[in-house]
Amino acid sequence: MPAARRPNVILIVSDDHGYADRSALGLRDDVATPALDRLAAGGVSCTEAYVTAPVCSPSRAGLMAGRFQERWGARWFDSSRFAPDGASLAERFTENGYATGYFGKVHYGPERPGDRACPPHHGFAESYYGLAGMQQGRLHYLRHSTAAVEEYGPEASWRMAVQPMYEGDEPVELEGFLTAELGRRARDFVARHENAPFFCMVAFNAVHNFCWQLPPEELDRRGLPGFEDWDPGVGDYVDWYDGAISPKLPDGRAYYAAQLELMDAEIGRLLDELDARGLADDTIVVYTTDNGGSTCNYGDNTPLAGTKYTLWEGGIRVPMLVRWPGGDVPAGVERAGLVSTVDLYPTLLGATAAPYADTDGVDLLPLLRNGSGGHDELHWECGWQWAVRRGDWKLRYVQPDSPYADGIRTVEHTDPGRGLTLYDLAADLGETRDLAADHPDLVRELTGRHESWRAALAG
Repeated sequence: MPAARRPNVILIVSDDHGYADRSALGLRDDVATPALDRLAAGGVSCTEAYVTAPVCSPSRAGLMAGRFQERWGARWFDSSRFAPDGASLAERFTENGYATGYFGKVHYGPERPGDRACPPHHGFAESYYGLAGMQQGRLHYLRHSTAAVEEYGPEASWRMAVQPMYEGDEPVELEGFLTAELGRRARDFVARHENAPFFCMVAFNAVHNFCWQLPPEELDRRGLPGFEDWDPGVGDYVDWYDGAISPKLPDGRAYYAAQLELMDAEIGRLLDELDARGLADDTIVVYTTDNGGSTCNYGDNTPLAGTKYTLWEGGIRVPMLVRWPGGDVPAGVERAGLVSTVDLYPTLLGATAAPYADTDGVDLLPLLRNGSGGHDELHWECGWQWAVRRGDWKLRYVQPDSPYADGIRTVEHTDPGRGLTLYDLAADLGETRDLAADHPDLVRELTGRHESWRAALAG
């Protein structure tokens, strides 16, 4: 493929977006997502798309490496880290002559400035990012400065995530709405690289809690009251947190919807930038999120059961929208078939004629174009919980006495389940009827397949 005609790539990853929370689905009347609806109308919606983990760090690590993160022991927050070997997605694009830019949240594990997990050290020539691994897994929506760190104090500044951002390896300060800044920088990157193929990754921190952190004018416009971040002088963090999530946070769903709509507006402006520069047909745009929606943050995963942290469908099945008009990807089409975010590595590289190897993903272009392809089965392994899906059957196991499970029940107000359960997703997408007792042979077969998969990764 001639270099001048190689497609550009924009990969957008949001944070904790609820499966039902897109206005085009018609499942909620309190969210408006015209840009995501526009993206779906112009491309393919993968209806059986999954992440590789129900929490962000291992999921993001697998996506960037194009391999199941269990290969290097990344199973949960406390074991997750960036892949220790192999070329990242950005390094592959760089090797193929692409301009590369990263804008947003970084959270592969306990990364620190200068680590390989930082974008400038795994292939991104330009970057503007916050290290969520240094900020209790989140980024503040409004404040990132040394003044904010001093004002909040050591513990609260960590929990509320107000540390400065980074540009390359240099700390930079921002007192302003981060979602808008990420959108502005992504548009600027596109404008400066319109004549050369580019790979632009935008990792919004929206819609992670705490969604009340909105610009004052946005609160006024929506008639929403302010809500204060944690003050260690007032009480313990865990007690405060319990009142800052569902079901106790006043106006919680309205804050969440506001952050989602403002992120959607930035996506719309980015699509407008492509249109204005005549780049839309030759740019692959992908939208997904890092794990299932967080119901404790008022995300809605209807019709799926469960939430982030769990291996119910609501914890691992995610939106995945792919638009590429110039690549024979049809518009306004839904595709069934087992799809994983690990597949983005071979799909995006293959579409741009970039060489790649050592991936656990499959090229999704045949599925996108004509509905053929995808995975025969998918597996998830968190140590204390695991699952396998093969065809319409899904087997899930949760260690009954796991302290991880107990912590999620207590702190996040959700139940990951207990023991071994089997579901027929074709007849029971909401995972309401456990069929394990009715199909013991299938339980044994799927258990054996998962044990073999796990052993193969460890080897």
